[in-house]
Amino acid sequence: MAEPGLHVRLSQAGPIPLDVALSCAPGEVLGVVGPSGAGKTTLLRAVAGLYTPGAGEVRVDGVPWFDSGAGINLPPHRRAVGLVFQEHALFPHLSAAGNVAVALGHVPRAERRARAVELLRRVHLEGLEDRRPQALSGGQRQRVAIARALARDPRVLLLDEPFSAVDRRTRTRLHAEIAALRQGLRVPMLLVSHDIDEVARLSDRICVLDRGAVVASGAPGEVLARPRARTLLLGDEDAP
Repeated sequence: MAEPGLHVRLSQAGPIPLDVALSCAPGEVLGVVGPSGAGKTTLLRAVAGLYTPGAGEVRVDGVPWFDSGAGINLPPHRRAVGLVFQEHALFPHLSAAGNVAVALGHVPRAERRARAVELLRRVHLEGLEDRRPQALSGGQRQRVAIARALARDPRVLLLDEPFSAVDRRTRTRLHAEIAALRQGLRVPMLLVSHDIDEVARLSDRICVLDRGAVVASGAPGEVLARPRARTLLLGDEDAP
């Protein structure tokens, strides 16, 4: 029987070094942290099919999305991935509902508007369906981006620095949104952030990368207690 969840094993010497093996269960949030250039975004891009690593595997619920040995490399549109980025990447000429609807190509055209409105309601944007991005706050735009990611009925949700472009008060509200969403979203979620407190608060486990390699993984409190991880993440000069 196929093991549920996301399972990744990637390796290459360069140009971006990778030596990563990790798994994330359905409904689990795995925080991916590390210094700049550690390979965090490259890892997410490899899962999404936006970057092809030298060797390894990406499997979701036992289905290979990438398997270098078997010659399998599904293109991004064939990977059921929801992506949320720092910069929102919304279409300025479309309304909030229109931005969500563009990810609903698998839904009959006549049903897309209703489905988009339903997803926006799920992230507490009811009544704002017809506003364009420039008429929304930063936090509201990020909620639209989250609704659009959910529109793909993802089997994996990838969050790449999703809160770094908003103020702290809005960020706290978005943290609550993610915590609430995960209660009804039984898919693996990878969260990349430079905010260690944020990752520790939202993640079930964290994985520390350095120069493309996993150097520590486990419960947030356990990992942050390790001297090497603390040095990488917090710049603790007293750590050996």
